[in-house]
Amino acid sequence: MNTKRVIFFCLLCLLFLQFNFNGMSNEKQSAVLSWEVGYNSSPDNLPEEWHQATVPGAVQTDFANAKEWKPFYIAENWKDYLWMEDVYWTYRTQFEKPDLLEGELLFFVSKGIDYEFDILLNGKKIFYQEGMFSPVNLNLTNDLKESNELLVKIYPAPKLPGFDMNRSQAAQSVKPAVSYGWDWHPRLVPLGIWDETYLEIRNQAFIEDLYTDYKLNDDFTEAEISLITEGKNLSGKRFEWTLTGPDGEVVLKETGLINSNTLLSLVLKNPELWWPHDHGDQPLYISELKVLDTEKNILDSEQHTVGFRRIQLVMNEGLWQEEIPFPKTRNKPPTTVEINGRRIFSKGTNWVNPEIFPGNITRERYEELVDLALEANFNLLRVWGGGIVNKEAFYKECNVKGIMVWTEFPLACNNYLDSPEYLRVLEQESTAIVKRIRRHPSNVIWSGGNELFNNWSGMTDQSLALRMLNSQCFLLDPLTPFIPTSPVFGMGHGHYIFRDLDGKTEVYQWMRESKSTAYTEFGMPGPSPVEILKSIIPEDELFPPMPGTSWESHHAFNAWVGDTWLMKDFLTEYFGEPESLEELVQIGQWIQSEGYKCIYEEARRQKPWCSMALNWCYNEPWPTAANNSLINYPDKPKPAFYAVANSCRPVLASARIPKFRWKTGEAFSVGLFILNDKYEEHVAGKMTIFLKSGDEKKEIGSWEFKSVNPNENLEGPVVETVLPEFQPGKMTLLLEVEGRPEWNSQYDLLKL
Repeated sequence: MNTKRVIFFCLLCLLFLQFNFNGMSNEKQSAVLSWEVGYNSSPDNLPEEWHQATVPGAVQTDFANAKEWKPFYIAENWKDYLWMEDVYWTYRTQFEKPDLLEGELLFFVSKGIDYEFDILLNGKKIFYQEGMFSPVNLNLTNDLKESNELLVKIYPAPKLPGFDMNRSQAAQSVKPAVSYGWDWHPRLVPLGIWDETYLEIRNQAFIEDLYTDYKLNDDFTEAEISLITEGKNLSGKRFEWTLTGPDGEVVLKETGLINSNTLLSLVLKNPELWWPHDHGDQPLYISELKVLDTEKNILDSEQHTVGFRRIQLVMNEGLWQEEIPFPKTRNKPPTTVEINGRRIFSKGTNWVNPEIFPGNITRERYEELVDLALEANFNLLRVWGGGIVNKEAFYKECNVKGIMVWTEFPLACNNYLDSPEYLRVLEQESTAIVKRIRRHPSNVIWSGGNELFNNWSGMTDQSLALRMLNSQCFLLDPLTPFIPTSPVFGMGHGHYIFRDLDGKTEVYQWMRESKSTAYTEFGMPGPSPVEILKSIIPEDELFPPMPGTSWESHHAFNAWVGDTWLMKDFLTEYFGEPESLEELVQIGQWIQSEGYKCIYEEARRQKPWCSMALNWCYNEPWPTAANNSLINYPDKPKPAFYAVANSCRPVLASARIPKFRWKTGEAFSVGLFILNDKYEEHVAGKMTIFLKSGDEKKEIGSWEFKSVNPNENLEGPVVETVLPEFQPGKMTLLLEVEGRPEWNSQYDLLKL
């Protein structure tokens, strides 16, 4: 009999419902409870006022909904929430004791409570935890009464004393630092039950963790499989394990007695390999373990998917040959992703959590954004260390759709000191994170966090936190690469603007002179669409944009350094004073699109020395007025998104352009390339180059190119001409490949 029964908590208008499990021991049964939430400034007192709560969710949005506040993302409304981080919040629910059969236990299970909390049952404190990523599995059985009250008391947000209200307050917690304020994120520190939470009836023998480990041989024809499990009272019980293939047929099966955590070691012949979507298919196997009693009744069962792949970070081509004078030191570290023996250029982006309050992230939101990543021709998402470690639904989407994931632990831009208290919580949290995510074939890189080796962070490779995270990954997931932070020596973060603040160098010049092994962060700001701006900026502040208004709160002014992120003064210098909001948005989005195209394609032109291009950033957790993002909150692509999608096509004609602004009579030049990330050869052909302004289109040259080798770029000539007398405004450079229109490219430049 299968006696694991799950009772999911969801929102109901009733305070409690009667549990009744009589005669239901063979199937999972569910019932529902409602939650209430309230706050008090004292840890010893309960709230004076209770409000309906949504679980998963956040205390802030529950309170705001109860008070019928306007959305926090409009105008300056977010400031009304700041006090909520400094009080004690309590969740409350009631339930009746279920009719437990002999040997059954009732557990309270939560996959995530943010951040520090007590759990009380019938007025008695039975649990304490600091950490939002470690699940709670709490046996309530011995403390149950006929009628029960369960409280989850959330402590105020953690803050390192002695710092202003900024991200440094997060430097002694495993709380995502972004919540304390960033150059695109307001200071809103989430608290509450943020992931699936429920009651569960278990047998006394139950599985806590199941992991199907494997190692592929050198020619990928065999997978040596080990099944590792953790649980309670499993010793001496019988087990039955099956591995079901992508076609639904069982390919391996084993039975036996449980006498250790490692249950079996078997070999699977000719496993189907998991690939990123642009290099192959994503076959997924199902590993299922059943625990049986002496009569072969099912006491418990667990299953998860398995994708067979070998992932490595290998040295970029040419690094070992790089001239390093005596005394010799270490070379730049490897940044080329090699999967199943194939070196891959990683095209992608930096992913941030899709909501300010992560409890509000749904599977549907993950699905929308991962689908857009496919549309953008991305094959890798760097889950940035300033934000959350994502829910299971994110990784499952990436597994199925062939998106590789680089997962960072929640450390960013701070010096995370080596105090015993912090290291204890980090060890607990990182253990839970690695054990959960290591099952997913999409996860291909572990990283200690974001920008930890910089002078504003002050960490080094001797910092105990990073040494411990490396150790954790080695012990629990040794075949997945680990890097201490991004960037490491050789990688590039920046630039984040179209033209340097000194006014001398455009992206076209500094990107060509750069020589990074991987561009793991680079940005190009652009304004949000007019309809979004009208929804978040009060009408009397809408135009012209000014500092000190809601434009600034939504990060158009004074967000990073200088005139960022709207770049209004820069846009005015290039295009003249905009006469309307619509004109301002149009030119800002034009600049963002062309700047991003330049960086992605130049990074690809530098292959194989360079192996990765990931912009800052992909998405937003709230609607900004201007930002480096490709997708406006919640899921609206900017024009730059489509520009980047074109620049990340597997094969394309590409132009190396000297600058953005041109004048009649200037010597115009453009370097020609075929960029090829496909592992297939392409036959010779002809590319023709045009300049177009309005209805006027002039041919300026052509290139008859030879065949293009697999996974190699082909560099062509530099075409030069004297710029015709086009009208001022947009001038388009066109690259057209005969018989291959899917390779064609265009670049919109400014004619003065």
